[in-house]
Amino acid sequence: MPRRQIRVTGAAEAPLRAALRALRTELDVPEAFGPQVLAEAERAAREPTLPAYDATDIPLFTIDPPTSTDLDQAMHLSRRPDGYRVRYAIADVAAFVVPGGALDAEAHRRVTTLYFPDGKIPLHPPVLSEGAASLLPDQTSPAVLWTIDLDADGSPTATDVRRALVRSRAKLDYESVQKQLDAGTAEEPLALLKDIGLLREQQEVARGGISLNVPEQEITERDGAYELTYRAPLPADGWNAQISLLTGMAAAELMLAYGTGVLRTLPAAPDGAVGRLRRTARALRIDWPHHVSYAELIRSLDPHLPHHAAFLQECTTLLRGAGYTVFRGGVTPDLTTHAAVAAPYTHCTAPLRRLVDRYASELCLAATAGEEPPEWVLAALDDLPKRMAEGTRRAGTAERECVDIVEAALLKDRVGELFDGTVVDVQEREPTVGTVQLESPAVVARIKSEEGAGGLPLGERLRVRLTQADPGSAKVLFAPA
Repeated sequence: MPRRQIRVTGAAEAPLRAALRALRTELDVPEAFGPQVLAEAERAAREPTLPAYDATDIPLFTIDPPTSTDLDQAMHLSRRPDGYRVRYAIADVAAFVVPGGALDAEAHRRVTTLYFPDGKIPLHPPVLSEGAASLLPDQTSPAVLWTIDLDADGSPTATDVRRALVRSRAKLDYESVQKQLDAGTAEEPLALLKDIGLLREQQEVARGGISLNVPEQEITERDGAYELTYRAPLPADGWNAQISLLTGMAAAELMLAYGTGVLRTLPAAPDGAVGRLRRTARALRIDWPHHVSYAELIRSLDPHLPHHAAFLQECTTLLRGAGYTVFRGGVTPDLTTHAAVAAPYTHCTAPLRRLVDRYASELCLAATAGEEPPEWVLAALDDLPKRMAEGTRRAGTAERECVDIVEAALLKDRVGELFDGTVVDVQEREPTVGTVQLESPAVVARIKSEEGAGGLPLGERLRVRLTQADPGSAKVLFAPA
């Protein structure tokens, strides 16, 4: 599920800041890095372990939100006589982190970067994650360089992984990339993002994979007031994600052939969950014939339409249950696939922000070279799934609670007002309780009918009254008007 992009700028309201501080305390979020960790990071930034192979002649570019500085990936795309070549550089965190050191221990404690409306809690000190280890433009950096050759249909034909020095030439953002692609003004390495992205989307269709284009909630300040909006992903977002998916799938195949690795896995959704989605589709007046598969339906939806956006948000419930599966010694695990990807897959493209990716890179490098993985990788492997599950759970809780807090802060002076909304979810065991999606502002919150008023009308547009908005308790509650 895409992470909601929530941004608060300008002078924030005191209740919002206080509630966010309380949330950090409740989640036991690690704040400042200790002096030993910072000293080790400073030394590593000055003296990283550099590879011998020099690939700085490849004109790589990055695509990220405009304000991002922790840049994990850079790419270069080119044509071959019989297809395409994808070169994808991933930040080489292992070039800076000494196994067993203070920096390594702190990363294992944090597990992931945590995002809050008023800032982020990084996995690694900024001198690395936003400096020496980041693939910033015009900076020579150590990286794990993937070279994946594709045929004319976009299917992989060869994969190579090696350590290399790289140098990004440009930091691009999604909107500017989309404008260049739409106008036909992009140079070939960028123009091929659309060509390869569309081919990879066709490959996804063929194997039954699913990419959810879920609109993201954004909070911005305008004229001294906060504003909530929805942002539907651009096509360029999806094409960029296809390059990351391609790499994660190639990494999984490498590790499975090698016999040792860590996969990102997701079992198929149970029949009951799909049945519930069918009932939600009917309520939202989305036509879902029985002969049409779930994957086909998802690809037919337009996230710009409110009832489609509501259904896509509900579809994210099928992604619950994803985890990490470790295997070694050539013993293939029972579950090797990720149901949404519809193929073996692993996380390996965001090591600045996610602990497990550093290990996946090392395993793929060892597999390519036909060598034993480093001992520090093997020693930590069995503990990774549990550690990642805990870190992912904390990140998910932080995201959900932040959304609730910000919504409450934005609505706290509007209790009693009426709004237009659509009921997008109703609890099966308690039909008077559900979820309402407002048209404006872009709030998704709890709704509860008055006692004796009957069940909520799933999929119906209705007027609702705000009955509670308290950022201190992170609660927003509506009732049918």
